Amino acid sequence: MSDGGAYNLTDNTLLSTIPGVKHSSAITIISKIGTDMTQFSSSKRLCSWAGLTPGNNESAGKKKSVRITRAGVYLKPALVQCAHAAVKSRDLPYYRIKYERIFKRRGKKRAIVAIARMILTAIYHMLTTGESFNPCDLYKIDMPQEMKDQQKSKAIKQAFKLLISSGYLTSDVQNHSAIS
Repeated sequence: MSDGGAYNLTDNTLLSTIPGVKHSSAITIISKIGTDMTQFSSSKRLCSWAGLTPGNNESAGKKKSVRITRAGVYLKPALVQCAHAAVKSRDLPYYRIKYERIFKRRGKKRAIVAIARMILTAIYHMLTTGESFNPCDLYKIDMPQEMKDQQKSKAIKQAFKLLISSGYLTSDVQNHSAIS
């Protein structure tokens, strides 16, 4: 078997670092997509091949169906199952917090499909680079409350500056609100 298509034990353990992806799920995913990611030019192509990209059916400014495709009949259910497990994880709340944010806007099923797509995108990048799961926006989720409050106050100050520079507020309003 060629080097790019050979199953490697480290790939299985690499995928097991993702919340919700366990040993059997990792084997299923690797058996369907393989370990050689050069056949997919980007993670978007992989997600499209797996059937996790919603359609964009729009005509004259009116949005129609956004159903996902029927592709990936074995891979998609495995990823959705992993997404359900990741959302219920209490140890690593990364995907649970993302799910709750999407669920408020789009609903349960679309949020689960979005989480499954996030997991598949993470898998693509992990198999491409060989690094373990380490999302770039994890610090925002695990941030201490003091830092969140500091960022919030900084954002409020920037909003006041923007409103003053636009002419909607005077500088007296900002000084009065800072005193209160």
